[in-house]
Amino acid sequence: MLHRLLALALVTAPFSIGAQLAVTHANVVDVGTGAIIRNATIVVQGRTIASITAGGAVPAGARVIDAAGRFVTPGLIDAHTHVATLANARRALESGVTTVRSASTPHYEDVAFRELVRTGVLAGPDMVAAGVFVTPDLGETMLADPRLGRYIDGVLTPEALRGVVRVNLDHAVDVIKTRGSERAGLPNTDPRKQTFTEAELRAVVEEAATAHVPVMVHAHGDEGAYAAVAAGAKSIEHGTFLSDSTLRLMKAKGTYLVPTLTTLYDLGAPGGDYDDPVLTLRAQFMIPRASQTIRAAHALGVPIATGVDTDYRAASLSRVSHEVLHFTELGFTPLDALRAATTVAAELLGLSARTGRLAPGLDADFIVMEGNPLDDPRALQDVLVVISNGKVALNRLPFGKGN
Repeated sequence: MLHRLLALALVTAPFSIGAQLAVTHANVVDVGTGAIIRNATIVVQGRTIASITAGGAVPAGARVIDAAGRFVTPGLIDAHTHVATLANARRALESGVTTVRSASTPHYEDVAFRELVRTGVLAGPDMVAAGVFVTPDLGETMLADPRLGRYIDGVLTPEALRGVVRVNLDHAVDVIKTRGSERAGLPNTDPRKQTFTEAELRAVVEEAATAHVPVMVHAHGDEGAYAAVAAGAKSIEHGTFLSDSTLRLMKAKGTYLVPTLTTLYDLGAPGGDYDDPVLTLRAQFMIPRASQTIRAAHALGVPIATGVDTDYRAASLSRVSHEVLHFTELGFTPLDALRAATTVAAELLGLSARTGRLAPGLDADFIVMEGNPLDDPRALQDVLVVISNGKVALNRLPFGKGN
C-alpha cells in the first residue's frame, strides 16, 4: 500500500552527511539531572551528536554556530498532534518541536511525512504516525483507503474496530488512535459521554498488538478513560474528568497521561483553533477540572507527557512551550515540566534510545534559547536555533547588523 510505494519512491533519495556542525559557547541543560554543562561545544556528525564537551575544540572544516552563552535543551516533543501539511510541520519545527506523535490524519499524511523525514528529504520533525482515527463515524476518511468503505454505516462492533485497525496496520502506522469519549472541541457534544466500551477498546488493543503497535485513547470522561486503561491503552489523551480510581489504575498499569491542557485554554480564548461561544463557556469549567486531574496524577506518579492537540495551522495559538509553562503553574518543578516535553514523552513514544536527551550517539535534536528554562520556562517560547536530525532547521543568530 502507501508505505510500500513511498519506500520505492524514496529509496534512492539521498541523505547528505555533509560537513560537521559545531555549536559553541553553549550552556547545555542535562534534563536527567538538571545540571548545566557550561561553555560547551556540541559536535554533530550526520544525524547524530558526536560529542558534548566543556570548552571542546571545533573540528577542522566544521560549520560553526556560536551560542554565545545561550542555553541548549533537547528538542521538544509534541505527543498529540494532527500535522498533515508541510507548512504546518514547518511551524511545529520552528517552535522547537523536533518529534511529534500523530493523533490521526485524514489520509495517511503522517505516514508519508514520516518517510520523508527518515530519508532525509525533510529535516523534521520526526513523526510517529497513527494513520486514520478509529472512531464510530469515519466520514470523509473513507477516502484514505477504499477498504474503509465497508464501514460507511459506522464502526460499531468489535469486528469493525479490528477491521479499521488492520487497514491502519497495512499502512505501517506506529500507533493506533481511538476514542473512549466524545470531543470537547465541538459545541454539540459532551466530552464526558462514553463512546466505546472496555470490550470494544480491548478489541482495538488486541488487534494492534498483533503488530506490536500501542494504542492511544482520546478520553475526557472518566468512564471511557477507565475502560481504555483496563483494556490496555498506552496513553490517555486529555483525561479532563479522571477520578482517583482511574488515576490509580493508570499508575498501576504504567499508563501515560497526555493532558493537552493548552487546548482547553485555546477553547476559552478568541481565535486559535477554536472560536465558539459554547466552547468558550465550556472551557471555564473544564480548565479547573483538568488542572485538578493533572495535579492528582502528578502527585501519584502517573507519567505525564506534553501534547497540544493542534495541527499547527497559521492561526494556531497552542505550543508545547505553553504546556510546559502550564505544568509549572500547577506545581511541577521547571525540570519536571521540561522532562514531560523531553524524556517522559520520548519514553511514551518508545524513542528514549534515540531522542529526548542530549548525549553522544543520540539524534542531533536540540534547540537554543536566550535564557535558562530551569529558571524561567518562558525561555522555551523564543527558540533561536533548531537542529533536527543534524540539520539546521532554524537559525536566527547572530543578531548583529550586517551578519
